[in-house]
Amino acid sequence: MKRIKILVAVGIAAMAVATPTLAKKKDVAHVMVNEEMGVPVFPHDITDKPYKIVGVVTAGVRKATIFSKEPSQKKIYDEIWERGEKLGADAVIGAKYGDSHVTALSWGNTKAGGVAVKFLTAEEIAAGAKGDTLEGFDPAAWTGKTK
Repeated sequence: MKRIKILVAVGIAAMAVATPTLAKKKDVAHVMVNEEMGVPVFPHDITDKPYKIVGVVTAGVRKATIFSKEPSQKKIYDEIWERGEKLGADAVIGAKYGDSHVTALSWGNTKAGGVAVKFLTAEEIAAGAKGDTLEGFDPAAWTGKTK
């Protein structure tokens, strides 16, 4: 009985130490947020705010086991946003993802991607800077140079 109490106490102490580190997440106010997903990732183009394309982002979301559920749209958008954020993007637009496919290295991998964008500042707009659009944009051919 005494061993069980000690094990329980050690378990609770370990959880108390680990929880603050797991709970730490940046509280960042984004310019725009997809209300359904909680991150600035959108399946469509943004036409009401001018932006510059900063890069193309891709992600592969894996299932842990063959019995795991397919990744949710929220999980996929979180992965896409993580990569967009690393590029310094304000949002990811044109987000797309496919069905999960079993590969030699995973029980299911869902490929996803989008276009990372940075919104123009008021100064850039006042100076006459023109924003980009997704119309006619080919992510596969993108070289890093914008119009």
